[in-house]
Amino acid sequence: MITDWKDFLLTAGAEFNDTGVVHYGNLRHELSVAITGNVFADLSHYGLISVHGDDAETFLQGQLTNDIRNVDDQYSQFSGICNPKGRLLASFRVFHRGDSYYLCLPTDMIEAVISRLRMFVLRSSVTLEEASDTFVHLGISGSEAEQELRKFAGTLPDNTHEVTQDKDQAIIRVPGIHPGFEIFTTVENAKQLWNTLNVQSAPIGSVAWQFLDIQAGIPVISPETREAFVPQMANLQLIDGVSFTKGCYTGQEIVARMQYLGKLKRRMYLARVDSESEPQAGNEVYAGDDERQSVGKLVSAAPHPDGGYSMLVVLQISSAEGKAKLRLGSAAGPVIELEHLPYPFASES
Repeated sequence: MITDWKDFLLTAGAEFNDTGVVHYGNLRHELSVAITGNVFADLSHYGLISVHGDDAETFLQGQLTNDIRNVDDQYSQFSGICNPKGRLLASFRVFHRGDSYYLCLPTDMIEAVISRLRMFVLRSSVTLEEASDTFVHLGISGSEAEQELRKFAGTLPDNTHEVTQDKDQAIIRVPGIHPGFEIFTTVENAKQLWNTLNVQSAPIGSVAWQFLDIQAGIPVISPETREAFVPQMANLQLIDGVSFTKGCYTGQEIVARMQYLGKLKRRMYLARVDSESEPQAGNEVYAGDDERQSVGKLVSAAPHPDGGYSMLVVLQISSAEGKAKLRLGSAAGPVIELEHLPYPFASES
């Protein structure tokens, strides 16, 4: 993290862990206001990979699940990279600024993703670099988020994934249960924006922001879930993170076969659990009292403001629609209750 920016956040009362700001002293309040009010957050628990060079577009087109040709200074997208078996190695947002494409993903995924992508550079004119300190990364969410941000920035993107840019910042409209934006900007601009928002909105940490991402049904692949899911299992195609017309990329044959010739047996659900211990990405899910084989895996979890934990879980569709109780961690674990995602499954569209 940029030292000057970290000092500013410490003055604002931020409490840190190894990846970024956890909260500002009252996590339960932050969770409550995140779902009912207007909030803003430092998103330094996400980092950036810069991809640039004469062959950057062609190179990314051969690796990402989405069509990079649609990304420009006015449009971003969700995407992912897969192994040859079509299993997701990472998921992220891609945007373009200056002469670079940027992949935005959890900081603990950056080194592995750069190493993976470098395997395919060969003779291409492409440079891959960690670029997490290039910008301050902020998030804004709430029913009045657009109004508050417009006072500061003026022109804003109208539709999800669209981008507006000027010399100081890039602003992306992001999906969520409330209007939301992510901003990539300079330290000085971030300080001014923070002070502007701090009048009518409340700062939140990474935990509360993760809760908002979970409620929005956005899958975030972590080290614990690498290679666990094909994109369709994690609903990546339902949030415009997969192109089925772009042509070849690593794992594309498996992903396309699942879409056109196979039958999807697992997909991602929003869920809630009342657990004494915090659920962890990669935790297994079981149905009934059968502990011989799990029926799903936890993608991500965060405390719920009303108690317990909100989760995204990939489950066997038959088990999700069956009568047996779903349990976390073991056949004797806490019961999982399924909730409604903010977007429909394809069959329900």
